[in-house]
Amino acid sequence: MSNKLKIIGGDWRSRSITFNDAPGLRPTPARVRETVFNWLRNDILASRCLDLYAGSGALSFEAASRGAKSVVQVENNPLACRALKENGVTLRATQIKIVQSEAFRYLAGDAEVFDVVFLDPPFGQNLAVQTCQWLEDKGWLSAHAKIYVEAESTLKLEGIPQNWRLLNSKVAGEVGYHLFERVS
Repeated sequence: MSNKLKIIGGDWRSRSITFNDAPGLRPTPARVRETVFNWLRNDILASRCLDLYAGSGALSFEAASRGAKSVVQVENNPLACRALKENGVTLRATQIKIVQSEAFRYLAGDAEVFDVVFLDPPFGQNLAVQTCQWLEDKGWLSAHAKIYVEAESTLKLEGIPQNWRLLNSKVAGEVGYHLFERVS
């Protein structure tokens, strides 16, 4: 496991997490994470976070480091799940729960309510908008949840739930990243 990234803020600042190479795995770069967590600076502390398509766990470990009360990492790849578990043990991340599951199978289960959701599906599969619709329709979001969506910069996010308001949006190379707020 030669792939590493550093957590950029909070209790685990400068600590490294490791991850395996896997098809489609693109950890969110430090520059983008810094921007996202600046956007979320008032929303993370004591929040309940969901990281769908967790991959390296960069976003959810960052949230836990910055004071999230609980974090659920959902990842389908068994090697990625193993790395998430190892990183959790190394960091003593007792607030993190790892679920090995395909995202839609997880969302078809009994809903928990989350305050912040990180959504970074594999590129080129048109999963972002459908996942957003499932989050809304199946009761996974608190009244004013923040939903972070990372997707290819060319993807048009048409079909996002109508009661979601775009708060911020940027592009970094081939990646578009967007922060929505659920308005009840």
